[in-house]
Amino acid sequence: MPTLLVINPNSNLAVTAGIDTAVSGLRSGLGADISVVGLDGTPFGIETQRDVEAVATPVAEHVAAHGDAYDAFVIACFSDPGLHAAREATDRPVLGIAQSGLLTALSLGESIGVISIGSGSLARHWRTYRSMGIAARVAADLPLGATVAELADTTRLGDRMLATGRRLVHDHGAAVLVLGCAGMAHYRADLERSLGVTVVDPTQAACAHALGAAALGYRTR
Repeated sequence: MPTLLVINPNSNLAVTAGIDTAVSGLRSGLGADISVVGLDGTPFGIETQRDVEAVATPVAEHVAAHGDAYDAFVIACFSDPGLHAAREATDRPVLGIAQSGLLTALSLGESIGVISIGSGSLARHWRTYRSMGIAARVAADLPLGATVAELADTTRLGDRMLATGRRLVHDHGAAVLVLGCAGMAHYRADLERSLGVTVVDPTQAACAHALGAAALGYRTR
């Protein structure tokens, strides 16, 4: 089985631990060798364009430093910071969770809805949708009005996540939901159970994609 390194570009240990838990099913189900790391000295949460640009170089440098140690890499931030620079640093597959999560969702339903952290994320996300040529299939992208630090508090945000998901499905007609942050994975099961639609955690989707790409010998340069 290929080896995979998942990079959380922020310095939030809770988010890194949540990502590690989120990919545990791939470890047990596929016997996958997946390592998850955070980056020291980076923002606590990637919430602005400045944050995205600040972590792009550290992400690419981390991939460059470990380019021969793993068969594939995943950048676990929904803005895919440093994706193209990281691809220049290795000939191994490097995948961003936004691209992978969105493409996975599009393969499962005609229209998708995205749950974002805050309104400041929306412009960045819509630039991604347009650059990928998929904007017409994004039913809506709705913000929670929260921060990365608040995502771990399910008692505080659980109802808000559900209400936002319900609006995407019932008001905007989304057939599949995408969690718009690597720190949201622990909400996936409850949302699927309550809403009756598929909910894609983009980190899980990217890891599955990366493992398959590595096993098939694909390259992303």
